[in-house]
Amino acid sequence: MQDNVSRRKFFATSLGAVPLLAQRDKKFRTVLIGTGWWGMNILRCALESGQVQVVGLCDVDDNHLNPAGAEIEKLTSDRPRRYKDYRDLLAKEKPEIAIVATPDHWHALNTIAAIEAGAHVYVEKPVGHTIREGRAMVKAAREAGRVVQVGTHRRVSPHNVSGMQFLKSGRAGKIGMVRAFVHYPGGPGKKTPDSDPPAGLDWNMWCGPAPLRPFNKAIHPRGFRQFLDYANGTLGDWGIHWMDQILWWTEEKWPRRVYSTGGRHIKQDSTDAPDTQVATFEFESFTAVWEHRLYAGNNAEKTNIGCYFYGTEGTFHMGWLDGWTFYPADKNKPILHEDPKLGQPDDQNIRELWADFLEAIRTGRRPVCDIEIGHRSTNMSLLGMLSWKLGRSVQWDGEKEEVVGDPEANRLLQRPYRAPWQYPSV
Repeated sequence: MQDNVSRRKFFATSLGAVPLLAQRDKKFRTVLIGTGWWGMNILRCALESGQVQVVGLCDVDDNHLNPAGAEIEKLTSDRPRRYKDYRDLLAKEKPEIAIVATPDHWHALNTIAAIEAGAHVYVEKPVGHTIREGRAMVKAAREAGRVVQVGTHRRVSPHNVSGMQFLKSGRAGKIGMVRAFVHYPGGPGKKTPDSDPPAGLDWNMWCGPAPLRPFNKAIHPRGFRQFLDYANGTLGDWGIHWMDQILWWTEEKWPRRVYSTGGRHIKQDSTDAPDTQVATFEFESFTAVWEHRLYAGNNAEKTNIGCYFYGTEGTFHMGWLDGWTFYPADKNKPILHEDPKLGQPDDQNIRELWADFLEAIRTGRRPVCDIEIGHRSTNMSLLGMLSWKLGRSVQWDGEKEEVVGDPEANRLLQRPYRAPWQYPSV
């Protein structure tokens, strides 16, 4: 009886009741690979659509997998089987939809395997850890005719949509510069000692194709984004959302030159990604700049995240929790503003993106955050990291997806995989 009450409460508190017609629609056999915090956010929103049947869950950590399974069984009548290896999951469950919410270094292998198993895929951003992983994912999706949606949900956030309409209409004038940024408070931190993995975690499988290093609580769960073996720091995490906003606005598909600098000026913890970074992206018609720091939060800067678009008619700020605001160059004109409309938990718009994903599957069209779009946005972040690692600028040929005249840089477009894993074919 208690399970039925919980189930009714879950769906009653969704964003609106699911229409009866939608309830009669086909339910897609759905699996989740990566059952942690964000993966479960996606799956809950998928369940609210009324159009998925959860048939399998996969995670290398029982401490995530088992609570996820118990929650799904409580909220629905589904009884998904639980797996530690995504290959077994795909072979036995034969899903129509796979959600990939693993750490960054797993995205490519998980996604390509799901596509090859016949599934459409919703994969979290960034699409991969290195640039050629993303190209391999695009190749697999196109060859198989599968829909692959990337989790850049700001493409469907109402204030981002209306803000883009504002910018594209020319109301900000000609834009010559965009500044994207994330400024988070913080301090030096402290070292976290290596330790034995917790019971139930297959640490060797968690590392997978990436280097096998000793387990550290600062890496798992959720801390992996600041470890370069498994992710690409703040630029590779937060940065892709704002790189995506820049590419959404412009008609140019990629920058032609990238330069990044920065370092670890403050952090003294166990992470190894830069705590301070600035990257410059030269396009044909404008210049974009990324900057982040993970310390010195203050009251002097009114906003700590987003993009400023600098135009001849004024300055437009595309934000997150603060919506968008336009500051006209003419002081006699009013400041314009739109509040955000974000979902809970965690102030996102996964529901809207999932609805677009299902519609793309039904109609055969490309989704709003298609894998090619996500690949290009991820590339901007990865090119910034590539330049930072090299310590020099790179000239990017976006058609060939290679650095012009720089063999050393081109070697960083992929990396060796740890045996027995093999880098996906491009």
